[in-house]
Amino acid sequence: MTGQKAMVTGAAGGIGRELSLALAEMGADVALVDVHAENLNRVAEEVKRYGRKAMICKTDVTDALAVESTVGRILAEWGRIDILVNCAGIAHWAPAEEMKEEDWDRVMDVNLKGIFLCCKAVARNMIANRKGKIINIASMSARIVNRPQLQLAYNTSKAGVVMLTKSLAAEWAKYNINVNSISPGYIATEMTKKVSQYHDQWRELTPVERLGEPSELKGTVVYLASEASKFMTGHDLVIDGGYTVW
Repeated sequence: MTGQKAMVTGAAGGIGRELSLALAEMGADVALVDVHAENLNRVAEEVKRYGRKAMICKTDVTDALAVESTVGRILAEWGRIDILVNCAGIAHWAPAEEMKEEDWDRVMDVNLKGIFLCCKAVARNMIANRKGKIINIASMSARIVNRPQLQLAYNTSKAGVVMLTKSLAAEWAKYNINVNSISPGYIATEMTKKVSQYHDQWRELTPVERLGEPSELKGTVVYLASEASKFMTGHDLVIDGGYTVW
């Protein structure tokens, strides 16, 4: 991927950071997109240690105008976007009968609409170039109902990400754009560390009996972003330590 130009959303978080560094390690310049810009400086310095360029883009992916502006800025400076990784996401736990409408809307806006807006904005450049790689971060929650936590909105949004991925893959295959998704299981990020009281049960429900590390997703994103996966599109790769086999 030497010389490729990548855009990663949610780049300040645990998974987003690792995927950004994976692309940089393979030779790509990386535009780091996140609403929490203060954490992007550290990631940018890590990208630069691989000898690659880093661009910091404070962006709310739920804001269509902000997304268009960010994509325009990247294109103005780098000329193209070869790889898009949509990693921005949030979770909300609540019983369905008690969930507030605004909480439902916020999860859907970040997890699903944000991916659509980024795909739409970036794809126009990829269509013009007749090539591109799009990787959306979904979740094993697209396939199962998690326990013990109640996360209806999150599960529904991630199922939407998988179907969005398949639909875009079908539409854009004629432009040589590959659209795939990664569905992680329980990963040890800052978000999951805040609910350590559930970890024992999550481990018990996972065949490998542990949580995954963000770095264990790096090989998957490298495969999907590289020419090695050019015959794969519309596929959801589940990386969950075996959780969904039971």
